[in-house]
Amino acid sequence: MVLIGDGPQATSTSLPTPTVLERAQTSLIRYGGTFSSFVADRAEGSFLYDRNGRRVLDFTSGQMSAILGHSHPDIVATVRQSMGTLAHLFSGMLSEPVVQLAEALTALTPPGLDRVLLLSTGAESNEAALKMARLATGGHEVVGFAQSWHGMTGGAAAATYSAARRGYGPMGVGGMAIMAPSFYRPTFGQAADYDWQAELDYGFELIDRQSTGALAAFIAEPILSAGGILDLPVGYLKALKTHCAARGMMLIMDEAQTGLGRTGEMFAFSRDEIVPDFLTLSKTLGAGLPLSAVLTSAEIEEQCHERGFVFYTTHVSDPLPAAVGLTVLEVILRDQLVKRAESAGIKLRQGLESLQAEFDCVGDVRGRGLLLGMEIVLDKQTKTPAPDLGDRITQNALDLGLSMNIVNLPGMGGTFRIAPPLTVSDQEIELGLSILRDAIIQAFN
Repeated sequence: MVLIGDGPQATSTSLPTPTVLERAQTSLIRYGGTFSSFVADRAEGSFLYDRNGRRVLDFTSGQMSAILGHSHPDIVATVRQSMGTLAHLFSGMLSEPVVQLAEALTALTPPGLDRVLLLSTGAESNEAALKMARLATGGHEVVGFAQSWHGMTGGAAAATYSAARRGYGPMGVGGMAIMAPSFYRPTFGQAADYDWQAELDYGFELIDRQSTGALAAFIAEPILSAGGILDLPVGYLKALKTHCAARGMMLIMDEAQTGLGRTGEMFAFSRDEIVPDFLTLSKTLGAGLPLSAVLTSAEIEEQCHERGFVFYTTHVSDPLPAAVGLTVLEVILRDQLVKRAESAGIKLRQGLESLQAEFDCVGDVRGRGLLLGMEIVLDKQTKTPAPDLGDRITQNALDLGLSMNIVNLPGMGGTFRIAPPLTVSDQEIELGLSILRDAIIQAFN
């Protein structure tokens, strides 16, 4: 049996060899949406390449994760070295890279985020944070945003409201949601006088009416990515923390996509001068490899430990991904990529705003740093969602050599999530904007 490649029997028949996508139809479980028509063979920097050498500019950093671009030489060297010395251990056994990464993370965060748990995925880190919050507070009720995405495992999925809720039976008990603020489509007043504080206060009034008195946590992204790049306004997190503290709830900050410099700050929550009870990191921490982390205070960690906290997983505290995470932090600091995200983000945003001024279908541009959103509508006046138009632009862009990701939510236009790596050059930004402009023009021809 030939498992890899076409094998010798490919020349023994006149039938055409099935493509990768055709073979996928008979071998893979589909896990949402449709597979891209582009089949990657290798990747380097900001570009993806197929078998024929066709080049595609990656404006989503893979799954919003490859913050240093693809095949970064320092990451490649770390993986090679670690794979040859120490890659995986018994979950109860520690190694130097694990402790070093924990120390490096706590050195970057403010006091109150003093202890670290290293895991594999964003959902896993959110699961652990939720479990610790329940154990520490004695409550079980968890509140999130109605446009949230925190993962596909049990507790994380129960706190995810933007998609994937129908048809699976009951979610975890105690889940509640409030609307995240949206200045482009405000629910409390018009955009000019939108009162997000009133909306937040009203949301917590509804929580108080629904709660059984067992509130444990509020979990939030500083910028809701799958929710359409909704950037929480200045002051929102401070007001949210005040509401949580008044009810004995813990605040969990999910910085899977915003963490480690992407917004022009090392951590997006720091803009609001608050310290969450838990910080979860994932995508950007591994720069494309599976690595996540939970950070919390020494007091909460001690309390949970005394109460018997358990979160054994197969790859908890694995040395290879920890070594990669340490390299990611070293490169970001060494190459001053936080500042680069800020300056590159300004250039990218200016380009997107030029498209907004040129095309009536570009309704809004929002976000921070190199995590920006561009909402596609039928026209600016009505703001009518235009999912088919967004899909056409997406496919046109890919055909022209630009990989883009668009999310469609009820009541919203399709929003492109634009997140090139922090290593993106000015020339690559200009190329991406040029391709995007051509893709929009072609969508109307």
